Amino acid sequence: MLTRVDPGPAVVVCNSCRHSRGAQVDAGGMRGGARLVAALRDAKAADPRYAEIAVQEMACLFACQDFCTVHLRAPGKIAYVLGRFAAGEDTARAILDYAVHYAASEHGRVPYSLWPEGVKGHFITRTPPPGYIAE
Repeated sequence: MLTRVDPGPAVVVCNSCRHSRGAQVDAGGMRGGARLVAALRDAKAADPRYAEIAVQEMACLFACQDFCTVHLRAPGKIAYVLGRFAAGEDTARAILDYAVHYAASEHGRVPYSLWPEGVKGHFITRTPPPGYIAE
């Protein structure tokens, strides 16, 4: 049931997410999560700034109300779930730009002034790392 992956900084994408609140698939018949995985992988391959951020996928993050959902995590850092994205190139770059700042942060907190516009308003939850709570 569980697959071991690199524990470093990662964007875990729900590959089965709906395309939007009202549609399961897009005009091409692809789920939004699968489209977002592809966009993130393309953006990562095109820009060396994203080399240290893994793009991982799994079926269903159980955030179905919020479609196109990702989980941002790294060892010893607060983790975040973000969603309600339109799957595409601009979204992928915004998520990965935020992930670069996140990976460089001490505890997973990125100053608001560094947030790309594309992630503002998309945060759903934050969770502390095992053994900690956030202040």
